[in-house]
Amino acid sequence: LQLVESGGGLVQPGGSLRLSCAASETDKDYYTIGWFRQAPGKEREGVSCSSGIDGSQKYADSVKGRFTTSRDDAKKMVYLQMDNLNPEDTGVYSCAGILRVDCTLRAPEYAFWGLGTQVTVSS
Repeated sequence: LQLVESGGGLVQPGGSLRLSCAASETDKDYYTIGWFRQAPGKEREGVSCSSGIDGSQKYADSVKGRFTTSRDDAKKMVYLQMDNLNPEDTGVYSCAGILRVDCTLRAPEYAFWGLGTQVTVSS
């Protein structure tokens, strides 16, 4: 499974961005896809995940109500809609995949990773 992120950039506080994760595998439908972020000097943080099998989703407490993940399996795409962004959301955002039934925000569980896209929230 190969994953490629896009959609990062510079946005002002309170603004929105939509990140995209393109998957290479036709069996992507069965993968759990997670979104992770890492800010300079901080550990990688699980942001959201969605299961392609049981449909479950999870969000980190820090983004609940502001971020939404969605899938378009026909296009082999997974999206992360980020609203009401604040400077603490700045970091490199990566999507990752693992073949499993449920959804997890634990990075070590994921086998396949994209290279990431930079998101900077600043005025």
